[in-house]
Amino acid sequence: MLPAPSVKLVLGNVSGGFDLRGAGLAALSDREILGRSKHAAAAPKRKKLPPGARPLASVFELQLGDFVVHAAHGIARYLGLERLEKSGRTEDYLTLQFAENSKLYVPCAHIGFVGRYIGSESEPELSKLGGKAWARKKARVEQALKDIAEDLLAVQAARKELPGIVYPPDGEWQQTFEAAFPYEETPDQLAAIEAVKRDMEATCPMDRLLCGDVGFGKTEVAVRAAFKAVCSGKQVAVLVPTTLLCEQHGRTFKERCAGYPVSVETLSRFKTRRQQKGLLERLASGRLEVVIGTHRLLQKDVRFKDLGLAIVDEEQRFGVEHKEFFKQLRKSVDVLTLTATPIPRTLHMALLGLRDISNLTTPPRNRQSILTKVARVSDDLLRRAILRELSRGGQVFVVHPRVYDIEELAARLSKLVPEARFAIGHGQMDPDDLEEVMARFLHREVDVLVSTTIVESGLDIPSANTMLVHEADRFGLAELHQLRGRVGRSDIQAYAYLLLPEHSAITPEGLRRLRALEEFDDLGAGFQIAMKDLEIRGAGNVLGAAQSGQIAEVGYDLYCRLLESTVNQLKGAPPPEEDLEVNIQLRGAAFLPETYIEDEKAVLEMYRRLDACRRDPEIDALKAELVDRFGPLPGPAERLFEEAKLRRMARAAHVPYVGYDREEERLVLKLHGWDLKMADRALRGLPEVKGVRVLDGETFSFGLSLQAKHDEAALHVLTRNLLEPLAQFRARLGSKAPPPRAPRSAPASI
Repeated sequence: MLPAPSVKLVLGNVSGGFDLRGAGLAALSDREILGRSKHAAAAPKRKKLPPGARPLASVFELQLGDFVVHAAHGIARYLGLERLEKSGRTEDYLTLQFAENSKLYVPCAHIGFVGRYIGSESEPELSKLGGKAWARKKARVEQALKDIAEDLLAVQAARKELPGIVYPPDGEWQQTFEAAFPYEETPDQLAAIEAVKRDMEATCPMDRLLCGDVGFGKTEVAVRAAFKAVCSGKQVAVLVPTTLLCEQHGRTFKERCAGYPVSVETLSRFKTRRQQKGLLERLASGRLEVVIGTHRLLQKDVRFKDLGLAIVDEEQRFGVEHKEFFKQLRKSVDVLTLTATPIPRTLHMALLGLRDISNLTTPPRNRQSILTKVARVSDDLLRRAILRELSRGGQVFVVHPRVYDIEELAARLSKLVPEARFAIGHGQMDPDDLEEVMARFLHREVDVLVSTTIVESGLDIPSANTMLVHEADRFGLAELHQLRGRVGRSDIQAYAYLLLPEHSAITPEGLRRLRALEEFDDLGAGFQIAMKDLEIRGAGNVLGAAQSGQIAEVGYDLYCRLLESTVNQLKGAPPPEEDLEVNIQLRGAAFLPETYIEDEKAVLEMYRRLDACRRDPEIDALKAELVDRFGPLPGPAERLFEEAKLRRMARAAHVPYVGYDREEERLVLKLHGWDLKMADRALRGLPEVKGVRVLDGETFSFGLSLQAKHDEAALHVLTRNLLEPLAQFRARLGSKAPPPRAPRSAPASI
C-alpha cells in the first residue's frame, strides 16, 4: 500500500511499538501485529525413540532384590545377572528366586517374559516353582477378567455408537492461528495435536488423556482444540482447580486468540456477583465462546447454549463426578483431559485402552532437571537455601500444609533471613488481597512467598527457582511433583527441598513417596511418578468391579496383558505372536560382555530393547546405536543380534525351538501348531531339506552341509533359509491354520 522505502522489516527485540512524530518514524512490534508479547527459542528436535525405548523404562527396570513376575512361573525375587554355560553354549541369565529358595535361570533373550511386580503395597508371597498354584491363580484372574473385558467392550461399543460432533477439517483461520504460535512445536506436540484433531473429526465423542510434564506444551494443544471448536460454532469450557491457574489460563487464551472474533472470559471467585451474572447470561445465549473456570463452572446455574468441547486441566485435582459433569450435561461433548501426573484410576484406564492417551516427553530447550533433596528441617538449612537463591537474584516459594499456623512459619523465616521481603498467600484470604500478593510476587516486589498448595497448579514464574516444602510427608506424590514444577521454569538450575519435621517419625508410605521424588527428578518424570503412585496406592476400581485384589495376585503388568488378551479373544482376534517363547541353542556364545558395556542396568535395558524389536530394520538400528555408543561389537554380541533376527523369524513361523545337535551335527526345529502335512507342503523342494528326520509329531531334524557344520555364518544362513518359507507359509495360511495345541514347556529356562 505504501512505497517500498516507507516500510522496513527489522529483526530484533522490542517490548512494544512507538511513534516518533518529529522524526517521521512509527514502529510496530510483533505484539501489535500478532497479539503476542514474546518469542522463545525453539525446543530441540529430538530423534525418534529407538525401537523398544519407552519413557517408562526406568519404572520397569530391574534392580537387585526387586519382586518380579515371570509370566509362566509366577512371582519371584530378582537376584541379578549370571553368565552360565549350558551344553557348550554361554549366555547371560536372569537369576530369579522363588519360594523355598529354589532358583530359576531365565535367558536374557527372554527378558520380555519377566517384569517388575507392581501390585499391593505389602510384600507379595513368592510362588512355588513347578507347582500348580500359579497356574490356578492365573486361571482365576483370567476367569474374573472375562466379566471386566465384556464390560470394557460394552463401554467402548456404547461410546462409538454415541452421535458425536463431527468437526470439519482445518480451515484457513485454523492454519493461520497455528502458524502464529511463537514457539516451534516439539514432535510430541505435533503428534498430540494431530491425535486430538483426528478425535474431534471422528463420529464418536473424544475422550483423550494428554499427559505431559510441567512446561512441556499441554496448554497449546488445548488452545488449538478450543479454537477448532469455536470455528465450528461450538462453545468451550475449561475446568481448572485454582483461581490462580484460572487467571493465568485466561491471559494465555486471550493472548493467543487476539485478533480473532473469539470471546474468552474467566469464571471464579475473583469475579463479583454482578460480573458472574453477566458472564452466565452471555454463556447461556451463546455470546461467550470460551469460559475458563474453577469448580464454579460445575454449579447448577451454569448453562451453555451449544457446548462442544470440555477441557479438564490438572485432572488429578478433581473427583470422578466433577469430570463426568460435562458428559452428563451433553453426552456427545468431546473431553480433553490434561495432566502431568494422572491419578492411578485414570492412568489404569488409559493403559488398558479404555481411554485414548497422548504423552508429551520432549522438554523445552535448555531446561534443567530440578535437584530434589529430602532433609530434616533446621534453621541453618532454611537460611542457607533462601540466601543462596537471593544471592543470584531469584525468588523462593515456601509451601506449608496448613493455614492456621502459616503466619508463625513466616515469622520464623523473617527472623532467620531479615534481608528478604516476605509475603503470605492462601485460599482463605480475600480475593483482592490474594491477587495483590500474587501481583507483588510476580513483579518481584516480594522475595519469599509463604503459601499453601494454592501455588501448586500452573503458575509460571521463571525467576522463582528454589522451593522449600515444609512437612513434605503430609503431601501426596502427585501433589509434591506439581509443587516442584513451580520452579525450574527457565534455564537456571532449580532446587526443591522436601523438609521433614525435626523429630517426628515418618510413615513408611510417606518415606516411599519422598524417595520416589528423589529418584525421579529428571525432566518428564511425571508419568514415571504416576506409575509409582499406581504401585503405592493401587489402581482402584475402573468399572465398578474390585480389581485391586486381582492386580495384587499377578502384578499390574501381567494383569494388563491378560486383560488385553481376554479382550482380543472376545473380539475373535488371534493371540499375539510375542506370546510364543522362542529358544535358540546354536553354536557359540551370545551375550553382551562386561568389557563392552560395564553398567548392568544398561545391559538389561539393551536386552529388553532387543527383545522388543519386531523387524530386522529395528534390530539393525539398535545395533548401529550400540556401535555408535560403545564401539564395534565383539563376537558374542554380534552373534546375539544375528540370533535376534532368527528368533523374530522363528516366532512368525511358530517355531519355539531352534537348536544344534552337536553329537550328530544336525539342525533341530520344534514346530508348534503344525501337522506333518503342513510341514511337508511348506518345506517341499527346498535345497536345505536334506535327510530330514521326524523325531516326533513336532520335532524335525535336518542334515547339514559340510560348510554349515564348520562355519557359523553358513549355519545361520541355512537356518534362515528354513525358517523364512515356514514363516511365509504360516502367514499365507492365516486363520485357516488348525488351532495350536497347548505348548509343552519350552527348554527356555534352567
